[in-house]
Amino acid sequence: MSGSGVYAVHAACIRGVEAYPVTVEVSMAEGMPGISLVGMADSGVLEARGRIRCALRAAGFEIPRKSITVNLAPGDMRKSGSGFDLPIAVAILAASHQIPEVGLDDTLLVGELALDGSVCSVRGEVAYQLLARASGLALVTAINEQHVPLDSVDHFTLSHIGSLRIGVREAVQRYPHGMPGSEHPGAQPDFSDVVGQEVAKRGMAIAAAGELGLLMVGSPGAGKTMLARRMTSILPPIEEREKQEALCIHSVMGEAVDGLLRGVRPFRSPHHSISAAGLIGGGRPVHPGEISLAHGGVLFLDELAEFSTGVLQTLRQPIEAGVVRLVRAEGAYSFPSRFQLLAASNPCPCGYLGDREIDCACTPHAIERYRSKLSGPLADRIDLCIDVMRPDPELVVKGAEGMSSADLREIVERGRAFRTWREGREGKPEDLGRSKRPLDGAVAAYRLDGGGETTLIQIARAAHLTGRGIVRLSKIARTIADIEESEDVRQTHVLEASMFRGRTGDEVG
Repeated sequence: MSGSGVYAVHAACIRGVEAYPVTVEVSMAEGMPGISLVGMADSGVLEARGRIRCALRAAGFEIPRKSITVNLAPGDMRKSGSGFDLPIAVAILAASHQIPEVGLDDTLLVGELALDGSVCSVRGEVAYQLLARASGLALVTAINEQHVPLDSVDHFTLSHIGSLRIGVREAVQRYPHGMPGSEHPGAQPDFSDVVGQEVAKRGMAIAAAGELGLLMVGSPGAGKTMLARRMTSILPPIEEREKQEALCIHSVMGEAVDGLLRGVRPFRSPHHSISAAGLIGGGRPVHPGEISLAHGGVLFLDELAEFSTGVLQTLRQPIEAGVVRLVRAEGAYSFPSRFQLLAASNPCPCGYLGDREIDCACTPHAIERYRSKLSGPLADRIDLCIDVMRPDPELVVKGAEGMSSADLREIVERGRAFRTWREGREGKPEDLGRSKRPLDGAVAAYRLDGGGETTLIQIARAAHLTGRGIVRLSKIARTIADIEESEDVRQTHVLEASMFRGRTGDEVG
């Protein structure tokens, strides 16, 4: 695009997890030779001037001895990243008539320049492809090892800026179409490897079927982490929309996408020393956090009691809404964050409270203080609490077999399918509880029969459950009933649900 002494090309900037269009305008005038950048460019973009000079010189181009002004429009959006190197260099070359202009008007250029003129890939390729598709532009980038080809996108590669002498259309090569590896899910750890934990496996299947938060409490070495890492193997296949959103987030963060391309859901396990910005997103420029990287998969919080209370508090709104909303001076950001929440913790500071063989060395005050951390910030989102005890050594040595991932996946799929059928006929429980049956009690929407209701009341009185604990127990029982393909929640469902309140009882919730 040229006119009035200004030449412009299409570029883009990553903002959060989306690519926004940017127009790179170049104007040349007599004066002190040099390149000046305007348009709210950060330090990373300003460094492009040095890379561009070296790259153009190495490729045999002339650097115009004029005062070159580069404007990144719109001027009210902060620009960051090294992906502006290629469009700025191309705009300068086209404005100085060193390369043909044909094909540049309908091309989106993204890439970093090495000092020898090679074009290097940048983060966020999926976001750039989505923008190119929405804008009706062809996308030109460098070859990317983590390439994710999307449908209906004209995506080309450019290896060296010197190739542009013959024109952009002749210099680029088309990327292959398709989604390699997506038809063949990768091998995942199997639940059959975990012996002596059949009750815990059942609890994980219930959590996956009902999309419920789950806390595992047990002594060190009981197998909590082994169980958690196998959760993705029993979840249903990731939906295409979730997959594309997850691919975009991982691409922007420079994370590997091989697993997602094979259909494997993400599994994220941040260390307990993580900051709030690292967990939910933030920084400068603003980037997604671990809960967004877990989008479509599992977020596992190991050693839950060791996390900062303030950090855990930030999770409550994103878990409820399925999206992170951050507001900064330069605007608002939204990151998808729908995931299966898993957590694990020792029962006490030493880890051996309730252990059958090793005595606990903690004082009552230390135990109470430790438990209070578990019953705090995430209580509303932890529906099930499973006691995970160390398995019998004889079972481990002899290699006893239990339920496999295939067995548990069948349970999960059956429960979700029945829930979908039931909700389609009668509406979601929360909708029924708010509007259709407002006078029938807090748990009426879960469809308890006479025996189930009586048993629920007896358990609530005996365990001194709060209103929140009663609703949570009803939700677990409803999920068990869905697994059994029962329209009503019966006594047996409530009794089994009561098993998953854990040794901490209603305190963890």
